Amino acid sequence: MRTLISIRTIITFLATVVGCSAMAQDSPRPDLQGIWTNKSLTNLQRPEGVDSLVVDAEQARIIAARTPIAGIEGGLDEGDGVNDTPDAGADDFGVRAYNNFWVEPGNNLALVKGEYRTSYVIDPPSGRVPRREDPQYDFERASFGSRYATGVADFSGPEAFPNSERCLLGFGNKAGPGMMGALYNNTYQFVQTDDYVMILVEMAHDARIIPIFDSPEEARANRRPTAHEPWFGDSVGWYEGGELVVESVNIKPQQMSQSSVPITKDGKITERFSRYSDAEILYQFTVEDSNIYLQPWTAELSFYATEDQLYEYACHEGNYSMPGSLAGARTLELREEFGLSN
Repeated sequence: MRTLISIRTIITFLATVVGCSAMAQDSPRPDLQGIWTNKSLTNLQRPEGVDSLVVDAEQARIIAARTPIAGIEGGLDEGDGVNDTPDAGADDFGVRAYNNFWVEPGNNLALVKGEYRTSYVIDPPSGRVPRREDPQYDFERASFGSRYATGVADFSGPEAFPNSERCLLGFGNKAGPGMMGALYNNTYQFVQTDDYVMILVEMAHDARIIPIFDSPEEARANRRPTAHEPWFGDSVGWYEGGELVVESVNIKPQQMSQSSVPITKDGKITERFSRYSDAEILYQFTVEDSNIYLQPWTAELSFYATEDQLYEYACHEGNYSMPGSLAGARTLELREEFGLSN
């Protein structure tokens, strides 16, 4: 609770100092302040069988209705959110946490500059991330799948659980770098001062505090020591051509090992924020890392102004589920040791 109060106090102070109005403008510094949302049913990569990046409203409706939500096939067409549940005895049987009642990912594809988009990836034109078949990782890749399942760890200890289940970070790359929509909590608050931009993510109250410099040269000259490896990376920013440019390197390997936008120590992610209209922030991020990808690639989406507010986020209601999961695993081990039936 102290952390939440501290964040809210800082936000209120900063918002009071710099004002909260947000209007489109042509000045070198885009006004990004306010409450925004990036919720949509568009995914990072283009679905199989879809050839075009941009589709019309009817095509968008059809694709959205077929888009799986939380790994549940059928998406909005099915409605009840309980189709495609795991088979009895399957690896993820009994560990599913969601049906459609609990989620709010949006009800259509991403609308970007007035166009319905079938993927966030815009380059390469295929809409697919150009991953190498022989990636040279300098960290262990730990993928926990795409079904939004919980309880998928090996229960050896707290460290075996996904970062999001340990309440370390929000899931779905919400805070980035490479910020994308997910199942719920797709609300953000942007606060600007002369020296910093702060992005507060509703999910898990992740907060990015980005120092702003007069030039990219000055920004890069003021990076942290490489030993720091912060969550969300060593991010520095500057204004360029009416855009906020944020360059991130040295992201914590533990975060990258479970990210949908991973980079190694040699890579970087460059984000660009600009005002497309009074109600829309155009957001791009470019990922560069020859250890993992065949070429640099770029994704694009929009944040829209919203009257929603950021609400308190309780991660697993105090994360009581983890002691229960670990206690259950130890109990099963003892029963097996003594030959007791489960």
